[in-house]
Amino acid sequence: MRPWKMCGLAVVVAVAATACGGGGAADGGEGAGPAAAGSGGSGFPVRVTDCQGVPTTFPAAPARIVTSNAAALEMLLRLGAGVRVIGTGFPPGKGTLPADLDARAQRVPVLGKMVIPKEKLLGSGADLYIDTFASMEHMGGAGDAPTAAEFASAGIRHLYLASTACAPMAKEPQRDLSGVEGDLTRLGAVTGTSKRAAELVSGMRAKVAAVHKAIGEVPPERRPGYFFFDFDAGTKQPIAVCGKQVANAVINQAGARNVFDGCDGAFQRVSWEDVVGKDPDWIQLAVRNRGDAEANRKAFEEAAAFLKGFPATRGLKAVRDGKFLRIGSERTTIAGVGNADTVEEIAHTLYPAQFAAAR
Repeated sequence: MRPWKMCGLAVVVAVAATACGGGGAADGGEGAGPAAAGSGGSGFPVRVTDCQGVPTTFPAAPARIVTSNAAALEMLLRLGAGVRVIGTGFPPGKGTLPADLDARAQRVPVLGKMVIPKEKLLGSGADLYIDTFASMEHMGGAGDAPTAAEFASAGIRHLYLASTACAPMAKEPQRDLSGVEGDLTRLGAVTGTSKRAAELVSGMRAKVAAVHKAIGEVPPERRPGYFFFDFDAGTKQPIAVCGKQVANAVINQAGARNVFDGCDGAFQRVSWEDVVGKDPDWIQLAVRNRGDAEANRKAFEEAAAFLKGFPATRGLKAVRDGKFLRIGSERTTIAGVGNADTVEEIAHTLYPAQFAAAR
């Protein structure tokens, strides 16, 4: 079996450090605090560019970081830079992150249950804001996003997650995890945790490579159709994950075919007639993590019961055959290390014989 050729995501965010490596005191775990992080060291200055190519230079690692949501927060926790996070928006619910991260995440001050209000963000005392969204206006509820001049006046550098904020501007869909890997690499360079970032990226690549080795290169015409059913987004009109969403890359790398790969952007409202027309082979019951195993089980069962009982969907091949994947939505649609785990889980479900043969 031939290994898959990885398709790169065209994003315009890059790192260019004037010194080699990311070592120094901040390369350690959570014990590497703000004083050590802000003292410069190898790998600095670091220069990054945003989605439009506007450059920002970091002379030293930031000491006070605000994250827009749980995705950026989790990345920083995994990098060992979590002690520098002084606030977040869209906080992770209790129990929704892996146990080793959950307690630390719950200690981070919440600056906004959804989008952080502009005035609170600018007055937070942060020296770095990590933005998961291309525009806070699209996330609702907190007024306009600060301008570049307002960020500069407040002394806050503004860094985007390319895999989510920049992806809608890309010309091509996301079909591999290079965007997520790039985000981890950039955050590692900026926070002085490049060594840890390299370890995380290496771990993700190893998991995806093992999937490709087991199942080989599956041509498009042989890939099973896959529908990501966001049950919690509402059942009156489904929301599809489109080609430029991280989930599309996860599904593709697992050897499946996102039936809505062709829609532009990250998400799009579709009709149940559209879903019926696609007649997917597999459906992911993508409920949001309740933070409790029993609550999650009930939510998955509710999602399955809806599809089995709803007149428009009960005749779908995947519904008739019970071909459901009970995988939480965050692990699929939110950029992070867990995306590689989801690739594994989807692939093992769709190709059990190949994995059995590879043992």
